[in-house]
Amino acid sequence: MIEVEVHQHLRAFLREQGEPYWPHHLTMGRLVARALRIERSVLIQTGVPATGYHGRYRLSYLLPVLMWSGPAVIVATEAVQQRLLMVEIPQLRQWMPIAKPVQVGDRFPKSTFQGILLTTPAAWLSDRLFQQGRFPPHIPTIIDGVDDLETWTHQQLTAEIHPGDWDALMLSCPQQADQIRDLRVQLTQALFQHPINPYESYLLNEPEQAILEQLLRSTSTQVPASSCNLPIAWVNFWHQFQAESPLLWAAILRRQGYFSLSCSPVDVASMLESVWSQQPVVLIGSALDLEQEAPIYRQRLGLGDLTCLKFSPDRHSETIQLYLPDGLPLPNTPQFQPALLREIQSLLNRGLGQGTVAQGLSVVLIGDVPLKAQVGAILAAEFGSRVQVEKTCLDDNGILVAGWEFWQQQQGVLPTPQLLVIATLPIPSLENPLVAGRVAYYKHLRQDWFRLYLLPESLSRLQRAIGPLRDSQGIVAVLDSRIIHRSYGQQVLSALSPLARVNYLDLSLP
Repeated sequence: MIEVEVHQHLRAFLREQGEPYWPHHLTMGRLVARALRIERSVLIQTGVPATGYHGRYRLSYLLPVLMWSGPAVIVATEAVQQRLLMVEIPQLRQWMPIAKPVQVGDRFPKSTFQGILLTTPAAWLSDRLFQQGRFPPHIPTIIDGVDDLETWTHQQLTAEIHPGDWDALMLSCPQQADQIRDLRVQLTQALFQHPINPYESYLLNEPEQAILEQLLRSTSTQVPASSCNLPIAWVNFWHQFQAESPLLWAAILRRQGYFSLSCSPVDVASMLESVWSQQPVVLIGSALDLEQEAPIYRQRLGLGDLTCLKFSPDRHSETIQLYLPDGLPLPNTPQFQPALLREIQSLLNRGLGQGTVAQGLSVVLIGDVPLKAQVGAILAAEFGSRVQVEKTCLDDNGILVAGWEFWQQQQGVLPTPQLLVIATLPIPSLENPLVAGRVAYYKHLRQDWFRLYLLPESLSRLQRAIGPLRDSQGIVAVLDSRIIHRSYGQQVLSALSPLARVNYLDLSLP
């Protein structure tokens, strides 16, 4: 059986090449080989980041796919594709000559192709969601990095209207041009009355949606007097607008006086349910759910019955050192910000002064946008040019102040920090219209929106953020006392495990 062959070849390869140790290579390799053989879908949580060197688990699915007698599709971002093409695949081919062809593209080459096709999540999802026929059914498909699968799906299903699309609509509907212009002015005035928030994005309220409904009626091709031939952007937008429970928001550029509109389904599970039945899939992510069976993740992605496997970090080599002070105020109190600043300065001062921790990069993660800028400015006044706010050009002993999205995108190219300071748990902000819309949807269904949405999102971000520090057994300082005082704190500690609680401030004392 292919499982036995994969096990033997992968073990021999790892021994000879001296690959970085990951204790689950052989188990994952056998599981992927079995999934190919019996055509049963699998969900794997690797427990390690998917970026850069940390994506070393990829050997465990590449070898089975290369040894597999039939065709296969690997869905991965362009950055991951480049690493596969430049590093992992050449390594395997040099060690064990495999004639299986590998191509890159947004469609399957031809029906007789028996090789491996590398494609992007956007290309594969658009084909599956909109039935474009570029990928044949029943071909085994491996999707790498499914921590972002829900985001990728939302991006594919989001219809957008930009400022230039209004001009295109008036040109396409000359008889309704004056009415379109008036409705645009009304919508602009209504949107710019929203108070400023850090995201400059807002859910559309009922009066604003009523303006769009009036615009839809006036430009509908079903109206006998209408001579509109709607631009494709508006066709897509109206299609989403008229769907059940759409998520509708506006992004505002106040200085320019412009706004854009976006509309997407609030829940993608129903859209994805039909996708999974079209082919066997191997879904690989780093931290999807605290439980092996991943019930919450599977519910949100419309995944039915499949084999689930969850690897845990090694307690001997991947334990982080956790500093969790007890005396800090809660984040929603006025006393929190000054106490946070004092704690961050104290951590960096002692580390830099004694040279124990800060002999490398220190990262301060702050999700609050205004607070991130304030902390960056205050630290720069004390530590000078070593402090950078969301920049990748850093000194050897640099201090990076960044948001969660920036760190997630760049952690694969930055050095592994010796100290990671987390100001607050990355619980999604209700000021973000997409988050507020999702929460409203769960409330409408009378479901536990915190347990089913906000907390899983926070735990997944947290696990991915600390992943690089597991190899170095670096220090993670979490300055959010809700871990100590809230009922969900134990779940947060479980997500951070394995860990060793330390008093970091004592580590740098003479």
